[in-house]
Amino acid sequence: MTDLVIGADGLGRCGWGASTPDYATYHDEEWGRPLHGDGELYERLTLEAFQSGLSWLTILRKRPAFRAAFADFDLATVAGYGEPDVARLLADAGIVRNRAKIEAAVANARAALELPDGLATLLWSFAPTARPARPRSAAEVPAVTPESTAMAKALKRRGFRFVGPTTAYALMQATGMVDDHLDGCHVKPPAVAVMG
Repeated sequence: MTDLVIGADGLGRCGWGASTPDYATYHDEEWGRPLHGDGELYERLTLEAFQSGLSWLTILRKRPAFRAAFADFDLATVAGYGEPDVARLLADAGIVRNRAKIEAAVANARAALELPDGLATLLWSFAPTARPARPRSAAEVPAVTPESTAMAKALKRRGFRFVGPTTAYALMQATGMVDDHLDGCHVKPPAVAVMG
């Protein structure tokens, strides 16, 4: 991650968000915005897990194919996937063809459906209650926090896979649970969301 960059449009962006047009759109319109729907959070959790060991840009560019392959991340549909579906996904060149990650996506949909209060309630319970000042440089942005470590442990206890503390923190960043846009970034800080 690089520090703040001023783009040709005169707007300050987190350095990674200015590196490609795909990243700029994702950065400006989606990353760090509070997200609360179970299906939407399941999508992000799944994509973050598939990203493990790869570039986020690879996943971002394959996102339409992932949505098609995973029934727009409908929890009930994916939870019903069996071995024929896994075989179909392993043959789908549009997505990342990794058996362990595909099986994790199915297992995670099943685990999400078993949560008594839903996936959003569980995930957002780990969001810090106070929002600190935005980081001034990329060096100040952590990869793991106590909250992401606790989230990963809670998810694993409930049967989720491919959800380590780093993946959990990336999910927290992407879905607005934390605000890691750099100081000076044109994206406005999200309002503190209250779950109810």
